[in-house]
Amino acid sequence: MWKQNKPELLAPGGDLEKLKIAVLYGADAVYIGGEEYGLRAKAKNFGLDAMAEGIKFAHDHGAKVYITANIFAHNADFNGMAEYFQAVEKIGADALIISDLGVFSVAKEAVPNMEIHVSTQANNTNYMSACMWYQLGAKRVVLARELSFQEVKQIREKIPQDMDIEAFVHGAMCISYSGRCLLSNYLSGRDANKGACSHPCRWKYHLVEETRPGEYMPIEENERGTYIYNSKDLCMIEHIPDILESGIMSLKIEGRMKTPFYVGTVVKAYRQAVDDYLKSPALYHERLPYYLEEVSKASHRDYTEGFFYQKPDGKQQIYNSNTYIRGYDFIGMVQSDSDPATGIAVVEQRNKFSVGEEIEVMPAKGDAFTMRVSKMMDEDGNFVESAPHPQQILQIFFEKPVRKFDMLRKIVLDAK
Repeated sequence: MWKQNKPELLAPGGDLEKLKIAVLYGADAVYIGGEEYGLRAKAKNFGLDAMAEGIKFAHDHGAKVYITANIFAHNADFNGMAEYFQAVEKIGADALIISDLGVFSVAKEAVPNMEIHVSTQANNTNYMSACMWYQLGAKRVVLARELSFQEVKQIREKIPQDMDIEAFVHGAMCISYSGRCLLSNYLSGRDANKGACSHPCRWKYHLVEETRPGEYMPIEENERGTYIYNSKDLCMIEHIPDILESGIMSLKIEGRMKTPFYVGTVVKAYRQAVDDYLKSPALYHERLPYYLEEVSKASHRDYTEGFFYQKPDGKQQIYNSNTYIRGYDFIGMVQSDSDPATGIAVVEQRNKFSVGEEIEVMPAKGDAFTMRVSKMMDEDGNFVESAPHPQQILQIFFEKPVRKFDMLRKIVLDAK
């Protein structure tokens, strides 16, 4: 009988800053992409030096780092692949995330002692394929998003006890089968299966009749058009008990292209939810409104439970917009611990704010607190009334102690 150990919270790291934020805000592991072989070509990604720094930072804080190598490879992609895998093993990466059988075979030969996780891109929808991957040497299978809790439980019962199950619990959903999109290649010439997706699922679509070119008829009546492929975002923070009971060991948050604010906000909320549940189910249920409020402070689409409870119907799509719901602005990142004597800390501005405005300080650990900006200076010590310049360095007085990587946010008054 399989027994759940403490679950892993797995967060995205689109660059070095986001990796550090993910770790400090509560992730047990971070998944990142190198400059080759990953499926987020537009992310900043990591050169080997930055990767080594990120891995050391994670390990120093008790977290792991997994490297994505989940493209569907063409012949030319294998040039230098074995050497790349050996390089990331040498700098301490904890696992490779792979979807292609050929890439898998290269990894097994080049780095036989390295842990391999089979990507969701491999369309892992049944226990037979999971067992086959295990026989080939995989340690973990990342499930397709198209599975229900019932199917997840059946897979858990049928696979080896020491094989891990990972599943997405939060973030953007893909309209295509586990992300294997052909629309992008067809419509824009950019191969989603090699990391260059143009996200045509978010575009505006109309219907055109063959004999009446140029007449664009909306597929659903709306003056702004329709977005027939645009899925709501997955959010399972209300269902931590069902997630853990199903046999999912690693709870994966989507978002290597998202902001540091998104990563920190969502990771912290799930960290608190999981820890509270493990401490006391009653405490978890009591704090559900708080977790939902917190994840909703990060930019998001309307939320859905995906396939976990039932097959989605039309209600899981967004037909009249491709915009995000944004209730809070990320306005600054603390760059140094506050001075105990003066309460002043250095902040890097991310969005405009002014003296007199009420802001929230979101620390990596502990509860957020609200304060009004009473005084602010530029880096030369001159008093300023506002911070309008991107990445402007400021000195701000804080009512409570703050630490490096704490984040500042403020309510968007005209949020919709």
